[in-house]
Amino acid sequence: MPRFYVSQDLSPQQTFRLPENVVRHIQVLRLRVGENIVLFNGNGNAYIAHLQELGKREATCQIIDVAEQSAESPLHIQLVQAISSGERMDFTLQKSVELGVSRIQPIVSERCVVKLSGERADKRVQRWQEIVIAACEQCGRNRIPEVLPIVSLKDYLQQKETHLHILMSLRHAKSLRDIDPVPQNISLLIGPEGGWTATEEQWAFDSGCQAITLGKRVLRTETASLAAIAAMQTLWGDFV
Repeated sequence: MPRFYVSQDLSPQQTFRLPENVVRHIQVLRLRVGENIVLFNGNGNAYIAHLQELGKREATCQIIDVAEQSAESPLHIQLVQAISSGERMDFTLQKSVELGVSRIQPIVSERCVVKLSGERADKRVQRWQEIVIAACEQCGRNRIPEVLPIVSLKDYLQQKETHLHILMSLRHAKSLRDIDPVPQNISLLIGPEGGWTATEEQWAFDSGCQAITLGKRVLRTETASLAAIAAMQTLWGDFV
């Protein structure tokens, strides 16, 4: 069944009008009255709804069942991603959500091609959150990873949480298999297209980050993040 996100409280037997963006999607999919759809609002549940009325610009449905199901990984991964250019950042966020990240922290580093601040930064974060929601619709997740406001790498490191932080780097790097003990909470720091500067890497090491590598080949920024997430899910998460 097609899945749609709605930003409102949902409950069994509730009848309501669907928002315009959902109606447009329903029209594109050529759904009809009498068909069922799945709704979710980020609280972890999925709601089966029955289409009762369907017009060109509005649609009414009734919730007929609630499914308390989870597609979340037991491994909590925060992706700390240096902002990349063009569609690379969009692609990275979309696929990282499919792979199971729990939260996304965009950061600005010295070699970032894209520099965002003020209203432009707020609008971009909002756009990224929309991409995350669309990815959840597609992959079956009922909890929505939050995209946090953009910060500099230095500011992030100064206020970072105490759980394990790993940095993709070739300096003092070790394999993911060498990390001990097995983590449940982890933050993955991925650099921009030009990589981290030596100063940035030193900041990270001084703040307690560990360096890891995925082999001898140099990976693009969007490849590095997704490959690392998949490897961590295989080692410690829900990839079997």
